[in-house]
Amino acid sequence: MRYEMMFAEDLRQAIKKNIPFVIPVGVIEYHSEHCVFGVDTLLIIKALEIIEKEMDIVILPPFYYGAASYAVEPPENNGTIHIPSETVYIFAKKLFMAMLRTGIRNIHVFIHHQSENFITGMPTDLAFKLAAKETIFEFLEKKFGEGWWGDEKMNDYYLKQEKGLDPFSWIKVHPFMDEETQKKFPIDHAGKQETSLMLAFCPEGVDLKRFTEKKWYSKNAKNASLKYGIAAKKMIIKKMKQMLSK
Repeated sequence: MRYEMMFAEDLRQAIKKNIPFVIPVGVIEYHSEHCVFGVDTLLIIKALEIIEKEMDIVILPPFYYGAASYAVEPPENNGTIHIPSETVYIFAKKLFMAMLRTGIRNIHVFIHHQSENFITGMPTDLAFKLAAKETIFEFLEKKFGEGWWGDEKMNDYYLKQEKGLDPFSWIKVHPFMDEETQKKFPIDHAGKQETSLMLAFCPEGVDLKRFTEKKWYSKNAKNASLKYGIAAKKMIIKKMKQMLSK
């Protein structure tokens, strides 16, 4: 189900059933000559389109404008669009607050950019993670007042936390590929892994006739294969479904 195509009663039913509301987050970034700019976001969108057919989820419009950085290439003639993390953070806070006020309590964000460092964090995912926690604090304080956590009615907080039912579980930020999947299919940038993923998820976003060995980070894209991409795709879909089911 797509958020923008829902009627009000559809939304109310999805909230009542606690269906996951999912936001694809990525960047617009140069991915060598053989891949399109939207790789990081497109992979998430295509994965969610598959999952949408297999379980009940609500997909929100994707957010492409993360903090790409110019670490790979300068933007001139290369297409990268970098939005500073402090701006991304403000957007995320406003988005999360709007969703919480709507009544949504099962929000999932999937990010695929620099996510090999997801535990320690990088600018895009850190902006969304901080925005999520701060927004929940602000929402609860507005609703219940200062001292809400210390109130006697919260004496089951740790029990709820153990079961994943505490308020801070309302918004979860995930990597597109979890740690186990990354170990089996190591992340790269427009190399064998990412090019193979595009062949499996979004083949129209790859043109190997444009491939060049001039960039060290994408040289092994010549070893990309649909078979490798499909194997990674199966594991990614399985893990994403598990994350959405928790």
